[in-house]
Amino acid sequence: MTATSLTPAGLSSLRATAMRVREHVADMCAGPEGGHLGGAYSATEVLTALYGDVMTVDPARPTAPERDRFVLSKGHAAVGLYAILAESGFLPVEELREYGQPGSRLMGHPVRAVPGVEAATGSLGHGLALGCGFALAARLDGRSSKAFVLMGDGELQEGSVWEAAIGAASLGLENLVAVVDRNSLQLTGPTNEIAAMEPLAERWRSFGWAVREADGHDVGELVRNLGSTPWEPGRPSLLIARTVKGHGVPFLAGQVASHYVTLSERKHTRVRSVLRNAPVSHNTGKDEAR
Repeated sequence: MTATSLTPAGLSSLRATAMRVREHVADMCAGPEGGHLGGAYSATEVLTALYGDVMTVDPARPTAPERDRFVLSKGHAAVGLYAILAESGFLPVEELREYGQPGSRLMGHPVRAVPGVEAATGSLGHGLALGCGFALAARLDGRSSKAFVLMGDGELQEGSVWEAAIGAASLGLENLVAVVDRNSLQLTGPTNEIAAMEPLAERWRSFGWAVREADGHDVGELVRNLGSTPWEPGRPSLLIARTVKGHGVPFLAGQVASHYVTLSERKHTRVRSVLRNAPVSHNTGKDEAR
C-alpha cells in the first residue's frame, strides 16, 4: 500500500489492526517460549502505520525490486513484526501459533525465511547501517523505494548507530527513514538512568538528520509524518516516537517487567480481556503506567 490522506474509515481500520496485533502478540507470549511483549506493544502503532498505509509493499510479491524495505533493528520485538506481517498477508495468521516451536520459522528474532523480513536482526546497533545499505542501493539502481528502520531507544547506546547516522547524512540518503521507539525503558531500567540521551532530537539534528517527534500510539499522526518523507531535501529523516512500554495493558504498561514475559493462562486471559474491552488510548503519559 502507499501512503494516503487517512479517511475516518481508514483510521478506524488501522486502529482495529493495531488491536489485533496486540492480541496476536499476547497469544504468542502465552506460549512456552514467551516473548518481548513490552517492546512489541510500544511499537505496535508504528508497525501498523508502516505496513497499513505508508510503505509500498505487496505480500503477493514480497521480493519485488521496487518494494520499500523495512528493518526491525530492535529484533527482539519480533512477535510484533510477525503479527503485522500476518495481518498484512505475508503469512497465514494461523502460523503465528507455531511461534517458538521446534521447526518453526518464527523464531525469537526475525530471519529471512519469513516472507517480508529483509534481514536477520537481534544484535542491537546494526539495523541503521543495514537501512543505509538498502537506501543507497535503491539510489544507485535508480529506484524510488525507501528504507525504513525501527530502533529501540536503549539501542542508541551502541556506537555503531552513530557511525551509521554520520554515513547516512554524509551520503544524503533522503530515502532513509528511521524511527526511535522512545519508550524510555530497557532491560535493566530507565534508559536515561543508564545512559543520558536528552536532548535526543538535537543530537540527531547535529548529525545532519531532519527530525520530528510524534505520539507513537497515535496511528494517524504516525501516518502523516512517516508518509511525508523526506522532510528536508538531501537529509535522512528521523522520527522520535514517544511511546509506553507495554502500552494497552495497564498492569504491564510502563513496567520494566514487561520487557520479556511468558503469560500464564490466567494472565493471558486477563490481557485478552483488557484488550477486548478497553480501547487503547493515545495517552503516552504516566497515568497508563500506574
